[in-house]
Amino acid sequence: MIGQLRSTVIDCPDPHALATFYSELLGLPVTHADEDDWVVLGGPPGQHPRVAFQKAPDLRPPTWPAAEVPQQLHLDVTVTDIEAAEKAALALGARRLPGEGEGFRVYADPAGHPFCLCWD
Repeated sequence: MIGQLRSTVIDCPDPHALATFYSELLGLPVTHADEDDWVVLGGPPGQHPRVAFQKAPDLRPPTWPAAEVPQQLHLDVTVTDIEAAEKAALALGARRLPGEGEGFRVYADPAGHPFCLCWD
């Protein structure tokens, strides 16, 4: 092993707003925040999961499912009740995107990044 994953970092125009969305969606606390450009959810480095949000004022959101602007990465979030989870995610500001399959549905976070709610 060369190293350990420190954080998954998501570019966005408003790190505080998107961190609030994911804090509610994932139940992770905000553990660090700079003034305007960096927010971290989860534990200290080396403790997982850990998601960070970095200011990118000129971000072009992914155009899922079209490939004009690729999704680049997405998070899969495991849920026990898809209907309740979808309702809660939409109330937080997510929006449903085209695409679903056996055990998953696709959404966009408030900044436009795709993520999936998954169930077994």
